[in-house]
Amino acid sequence: MSARRRIALTLATAALVVPITAGCGALDKALDCARTADAIATSVDKLQQSVSSAAEDPLKAEQALDDIDKELKDLGDKTDNADLSKAVDDLGTGVDNVRKSIEGGDSTPDITPVTDAATEIGKVCTPG
Repeated sequence: MSARRRIALTLATAALVVPITAGCGALDKALDCARTADAIATSVDKLQQSVSSAAEDPLKAEQALDDIDKELKDLGDKTDNADLSKAVDDLGTGVDNVRKSIEGGDSTPDITPVTDAATEIGKVCTPG
């Protein structure tokens, strides 16, 4: 199962688990987190696909990295959760490292820290 599918499944479960009795603010915050985590998962999936062809088309990888950066900024601006902040920071660091590797001519950068951090964001955004 791909990282995107695992994260999407986690997010779908989270949407079902959020108690109806939760305050509107808490529910909105959980849904924002889930939506952003899903967007990050999509961007990470695109990054995984584009890294395999980075030598031929580095712009695809750059666009995927830019998308992840945008989603991270959106999520980072909305959270006060320490675990989520750490996962966002870890993902940002991973994105920076992949970007530097690609710019340095590495046609097979290690994206494991990116996928690991994205998975962690999915876990943190899951209530319970």
